[in-house]
Amino acid sequence: MEIKNKTTGLLKLSREIKKWSKELGFNNVGITDIELRQHEKYLERWLKRDFQGEMEYMKIHGKKRSRPEKLFKGTKRIISVSIDYLPPGHKGTELLDHPKKAYIASYAQGRDYHKVLRKKLKLLVERIKLATPTSSRVFVDSAPVLEKAIAEKAGIGWIGKNTLLLNKRAGSYFFLGEIYTDLDLPIDEPFEGNHCGSCSACIDICPTKAFEGPYQLDSRKCISYLTIEFKGSIPKELRPLMGNRIFGCDDCQIYCPWNKFAKFSKEDDFRPRNNLENSELVDLFSWSKEEFLKKTEGSPIRRAGYECWLRNIAIALGNADKTKKIIDALNSRKNFPSALVREHVNWALNQHLG
Repeated sequence: MEIKNKTTGLLKLSREIKKWSKELGFNNVGITDIELRQHEKYLERWLKRDFQGEMEYMKIHGKKRSRPEKLFKGTKRIISVSIDYLPPGHKGTELLDHPKKAYIASYAQGRDYHKVLRKKLKLLVERIKLATPTSSRVFVDSAPVLEKAIAEKAGIGWIGKNTLLLNKRAGSYFFLGEIYTDLDLPIDEPFEGNHCGSCSACIDICPTKAFEGPYQLDSRKCISYLTIEFKGSIPKELRPLMGNRIFGCDDCQIYCPWNKFAKFSKEDDFRPRNNLENSELVDLFSWSKEEFLKKTEGSPIRRAGYECWLRNIAIALGNADKTKKIIDALNSRKNFPSALVREHVNWALNQHLG
């Protein structure tokens, strides 16, 4: 009788957690166990091919990424949540390769999602603790967590050929977050099947051909990696292919057929700030370091840093239509203190002047 009552209580708590999650603004929520060995093998193969580039943090945590109990002792279940982030009025292809304007990935135009989701997840944990004693910890892309694998197991979606999580009713424009908990909650069924079929739109459209095949992304060629994580000199053969993408890249999402079902976010924090959804390259290139820090306060763009911000824009200016305004802007940074910036500025000038 005691076991039955406990099971009934956990089932009721699971339903309550899902209700509270929706009240906090999460669009999907699922619960799964901590068995991730199949995904661990995929990760090991991916790392063996050095597809992580300079993201050494993908290696240094060992098995913590795929064995949750090693990351947070006592973990029995993982609560996985998603929240839509596509800002209303998102321009999609309208800004891609625009002759004057910058393309910034849609997820990065508003407030840093780490802060938004972490706050909501902590509120959820507090609500759970009011119902029952628990030891729990929240994660938002801030620790060695296989978040897409976890979300797939929790029934939120499936991992598509572009390595992003896809959902039939929401596409892929959503963030993920997790709660590791010691509660022995009933688990949800994994998402049934993979629904990419014979479609290869994401692979075919990738500007730098970063996909070695379905589900195989070589980060070293990925524009998101190059403009955010990579801090060195961007390979010259990739620069012309980057177009006007100065922070991240949405191409493999924009052209994914499932994203016709993507919903605009109801979260005000994800709305664009400082006109980042419609800015001219020259204007962004003119920002001083102080302006950059002020205008990217609370933004994921801070991750790139000021030098790489200028490096990325210099490439975009080199790919833009030649105008006096652009040449003058590049010349204004020709003697910039950073050798990295100077190199990319000179490359851009050479694209226009030979």
